[in-house]
Amino acid sequence: MGMTSAPFPIASANGIATIAALIGDPARANILSALMGGQALTAGELSWHAGVGAPTTSGHLAKLSEAGLLAVERQGRHRYYRLASPDIAQAMESLMAVAAAGPRRHRPPGPKDEAMRTARTCYDHLAGRLGTRLADRLNERGFVILDDGSAQVTKDGRDFLGGLGLAIPETGEQRRPLCRVCLDWSERRFHLAGRLGAALLTCSLERGWIVRVPDSRAVAITEVGSKGFATVFGITPEQLAPK
Repeated sequence: MGMTSAPFPIASANGIATIAALIGDPARANILSALMGGQALTAGELSWHAGVGAPTTSGHLAKLSEAGLLAVERQGRHRYYRLASPDIAQAMESLMAVAAAGPRRHRPPGPKDEAMRTARTCYDHLAGRLGTRLADRLNERGFVILDDGSAQVTKDGRDFLGGLGLAIPETGEQRRPLCRVCLDWSERRFHLAGRLGAALLTCSLERGWIVRVPDSRAVAITEVGSKGFATVFGITPEQLAPK
């Protein structure tokens, strides 16, 4: 008899409520948000982001790890925490979109807010105006087909991305889609995730088109990057400016 794959487990209401309660604590929400940049951070760094003391942070990290929201990497005597999977990041980004659609806060956006809205990392892919413009341009040129919340790379898209040095195999890591969309909380539109989204972020960093902003998910577009995004993707600095 052939082997059949196990059915995907259905989350119970209690399970959903448990995860929601974990994320609902402000300190734990800050910890998860700090890890949205895709980098692993120490408990001390996460304590700063959470705004609570080390013992309290340790308890929060234990609960998040036990629930499968965080993964721990050990290097010598040090422990580094990261989001357990891209799905956690996508869930957080979706929650941010819901929160952003709520009552407007009574304060004007500051420079950090604007930097995040222009370009930031969402786990291991690009988000903000830069991320959504990349999705738009690839869709307009027929390189990626965006349809009703799904994404597919075309043959022309593979050729174009191959020319950039991004090898897109026909088959690959089955546990992660080649290309998927993620709802952008600041733009209320989709940006690209999956292995393609991760490759675009890596390519942009390696070419020096963007640089990470310390202690933030924001990335800054360099002068070389402004030219590169305009030449390769047709994304001008004016298109990334706030409306």
